[in-house]
Amino acid sequence: MINKILSIFLFGSQQAEGDYSPISDCDLLFIFKDRVSNHHLREIERYFIGLEIKHEFKDSSTKLTRSILGVINYSTGMFISHFLTKKEFWEAAKFHKIFRVNKVFSTIFAPRNIVLSNVIINSTLLYGEDLRNIIKPKINISVQEMFRSTVMNIFICFFGILLTPRKQLKSIKYILESIKWSLKASNYFCFKDSVELKKITERFIALEKPNKRIKAESYYSKFLTLRKNPQNNIRFIMLSPIRILKMHIQAIAYRKMIKNIPYRIPTKFEEKIVDQRAFTLRY
Repeated sequence: MINKILSIFLFGSQQAEGDYSPISDCDLLFIFKDRVSNHHLREIERYFIGLEIKHEFKDSSTKLTRSILGVINYSTGMFISHFLTKKEFWEAAKFHKIFRVNKVFSTIFAPRNIVLSNVIINSTLLYGEDLRNIIKPKINISVQEMFRSTVMNIFICFFGILLTPRKQLKSIKYILESIKWSLKASNYFCFKDSVELKKITERFIALEKPNKRIKAESYYSKFLTLRKNPQNNIRFIMLSPIRILKMHIQAIAYRKMIKNIPYRIPTKFEEKIVDQRAFTLRY
């Protein structure tokens, strides 16, 4: 099988230093040669699923509720440990073919370019050719992407809230994932980089008005704590949809603000001066 694989990438929280959580999965992207048939890919998919069940990366339960959760996971790509695609789909940046998610759901809700950008800059090449630069020119981050991110993550968050009464379903992991992806999407939209979650939360606390920063610090501190030790916290859960909406609004407002700051060529003397009023965040 290895001679049919072009590239293997590791991405997500498992390889991001400082971002590991018990609910993190191992995100592997396999890019196969175009001549590999869809039938062969389905056979490989079954093999990987068997491995995940064996090593407890995947729940083998056939209960109805868990089956429904499985459909949600595969529609959104959440808590899926591997993705199999072909070079032609990767080069064309076909999101639903790369991540093998529901085409309609991904077209309407998924912030496709933000996710692909995060994969490109926040991944490690484990094997084969580095194909990441091929799709960079095809990726354009727009405000529409942020609207999709807002809708998708609020949907996932509310889905988690609906599951909260049944503790065995571990609904908190859906809420934590919706916040994580909101932070990553908003951060990338603002700063075009991918840093650890603690750094991202510090940035968004800095974007708060001074009288709102204590509440923001409390919320994000609880978020980071719950990622290390997931458990239901009703106050945190109920505040999460509003916080997800707010961080997306902050990101759009920040981008608009820095876009409207006029640029002029500084004089030789001014080159050493940074206007602190124009740049509220310093790192």
